[in-house]
Amino acid sequence: MKLNSSSLRKGYTTGTSAAAATKAALIQLLSGEKVDCVEVSLPLGGKIVIRIEWTQVGNGSVTCAVTKDGGDDPDATHGAQIQSTVSLNDDIGAIRIEGGKGVGHVTKPGLGLPIGAAAINPVPSMMIKTAALEVVDGLIETKGITVMISVPMGETIAQKTDNPRLGILGGISILGTTGIVIPYSTASFAASIRQSLDVALAMGVDTVALTTGGRSEEFVKKFFNDTLPEHSLIQMGDFVGYAIKQCRIKKVKNVVIAGFIGKLTKIAMGVKQTHVKGSHVDMEFMANLARDCACSEDILTKIMKANTARHVQEIITEHGISGYFDLICKRAYASLIKDDERLLNLQIIMFDFDGRVCGLYPRTNYSQ
Repeated sequence: MKLNSSSLRKGYTTGTSAAAATKAALIQLLSGEKVDCVEVSLPLGGKIVIRIEWTQVGNGSVTCAVTKDGGDDPDATHGAQIQSTVSLNDDIGAIRIEGGKGVGHVTKPGLGLPIGAAAINPVPSMMIKTAALEVVDGLIETKGITVMISVPMGETIAQKTDNPRLGILGGISILGTTGIVIPYSTASFAASIRQSLDVALAMGVDTVALTTGGRSEEFVKKFFNDTLPEHSLIQMGDFVGYAIKQCRIKKVKNVVIAGFIGKLTKIAMGVKQTHVKGSHVDMEFMANLARDCACSEDILTKIMKANTARHVQEIITEHGISGYFDLICKRAYASLIKDDERLLNLQIIMFDFDGRVCGLYPRTNYSQ
């Protein structure tokens, strides 16, 4: 499969990397032949050729390494070294896949893996087994195979991911549903939102806080006096529409959306994916909200000429206009909640850039 496109370069997942390293290590173990690259079968069909970084022969085992290439996707695991150590055992017909150093282990429910298991997801496990079976042929009828996946810097890399919050401790997850990383795809973010909601529900929570980023997350923790458990805090980024849809599907009882004036204004405008091209804050929209708050023409003119939503916030604050930020929250609420909504209790919180609540709708506080 060709990975280069005319614009952004595709990459491959940690699962594909692990499968390639496993296949190369087994070839060396069984035939004594060192290979520089291998062909890996992809879950949805097709194959991809992966380069092997290095091979090391041990006492009854072989380790191969692949440098994970995320293409042009901003992936925390890009450049990580994914290693596979293979050996034979007497468990006839079994391919046992284990997590070594730098691969996380599951400590919370809701991830589709048993508590205590290595964080190697089902599709990568299938890819690893498929890669092994392409090499071992009839040997599997007399022997078993142990595959140990390791990532030397995995524990450090994991701190840049959601793994600690999800209860995946000690390293990264071996992931991938297609084997290929599509640059700037929303798929990985969407999967993270779904998985985070599954963990929260499995842990028995009835309130989740969807935040637009790290700062709003810290502020919402303080708003709830640190009473919300870590797994209730979910960063939705720009994908508010998708996140709310998943909350409905999964029947989350209470949902809080917390953010700043820019993205909340976009939501109030009806934008459901706030990073998309053309989703700039409309100053006329903001001025019309100010008109509803009985602002003077002079203030309306200032808002129309404002550079950013934050600039509008400064104008409103400077002139002491009451109710403006609550109104943005109310409009954001109206754009997300369905007319016939009965199961989802939604609250919108706007913070200023110092972490103070400046807007809230409705006034119900789930922390009380």
